[in-house]
Amino acid sequence: MNASPKKAICLLSGGLDSSTCLALARRDGFACYALSFDYGQRHKFELEAAARIAAHCGVARHLVLQTGLDAFGGSALTADIAVPKARSAGEMAHGIPITYVPARNTIFLSFALAWAEVLESSDIFIGVNALDYSGYPDCRPEFIEAYERMANLATKAGVEGRTRMRIHTPLLSLSKAQIVQLAQELHVPFGLTHSCYDPGADGRPCGQCDACLLRQKGFEEAGIEDR
Repeated sequence: MNASPKKAICLLSGGLDSSTCLALARRDGFACYALSFDYGQRHKFELEAAARIAAHCGVARHLVLQTGLDAFGGSALTADIAVPKARSAGEMAHGIPITYVPARNTIFLSFALAWAEVLESSDIFIGVNALDYSGYPDCRPEFIEAYERMANLATKAGVEGRTRMRIHTPLLSLSKAQIVQLAQELHVPFGLTHSCYDPGADGRPCGQCDACLLRQKGFEEAGIEDR
């Protein structure tokens, strides 16, 4: 008699990285529970992309939670603040940009941790990256390691010793080009994903924000067409 597959919570924004992370978890035999957030971001195209990817990957369940981080503002993604455009690689490599949403990954992982407890899962997947990224403090390995330690102190299952929570970050040390190559190997449908911070009214990417430029760089270096 075959054992049931292990359950995993997969944070899914609808972007290339989180979609690749979900595909990896699925390839590795996990029953995937996708978790997305309507956090007051300036557009909903990424949530539409998340729904498309979740359906394509055949997740066990896809939840979209409302968190309302726009109530705080402080970010170009949640407030009436211009999204930086046409920044050079050097500019993106220094400082924390205004597109950083305060405490976003801390909050998202907290919800993932709660759902994992209910599902009796010990695995959370998040597509953070510490190489080709925009300087966000909550994408660093130090943050993930600290959060994982906290998670095992903060849960009933962890305190009782029934399980050890693990936060999987399979893309953490990959370049964007390597992520693109991996996504192609996993048959991630590029055309279903969405990365742009400031798309047009029809959802077309602006081509000039940090997310667009990093995505373009990754595909060019991988020698793969972004369909």
